[in-house]
Amino acid sequence: MNIYRLRKIFLFIPDTIQRKLNPLKFAKRKGVNIKGNVKLYGRQNWGTEPWMITLGNNVYITNNVSFLTHDGGTLILRQYVPDLELSSPIAVGDDVYIGINSVILPGVSIGNNVIVAAGSVVTRDIPDNSVYGGVPAKFIKTVDEYFEKAKKNSLHLGHLSAIEKEKELKKLFSNQL
Repeated sequence: MNIYRLRKIFLFIPDTIQRKLNPLKFAKRKGVNIKGNVKLYGRQNWGTEPWMITLGNNVYITNNVSFLTHDGGTLILRQYVPDLELSSPIAVGDDVYIGINSVILPGVSIGNNVIVAAGSVVTRDIPDNSVYGGVPAKFIKTVDEYFEKAKKNSLHLGHLSAIEKEKELKKLFSNQL
């Protein structure tokens, strides 16, 4: 095995450990611009230009969310135009939740007070106070409408610890488990 392969393996191991143990520190080390309190759940894909991604305050990003700041499709066209490149930064505002398995494409700005539903592909800017979802992501409702519905359907367990919440959910849904 050559020395470069070994070096790559040994550099990969600390990255993998840090990504798991402290995903926020990993994101900062990769160059993601973090402007406030950000919570990362699971693993995120910051792409090849993480320094082109800015996250605001009170941002929640769940597992397997990908940020793409470039259009890789240009690679097959570089035989005609060798310097062809399409890249653009991504900006995420304050008070934003991005659901599991979502993809944020180049040049997108996500406003403040926004919810992006699980599995969404965000191809365009999202205005403030909006819930978006789908492929491509489209407007679903305002955050105020979402909040009113959530209050009506709430199980009132959000304040509990993980262990207490599990216990209460098992009680509530025991006949369905």
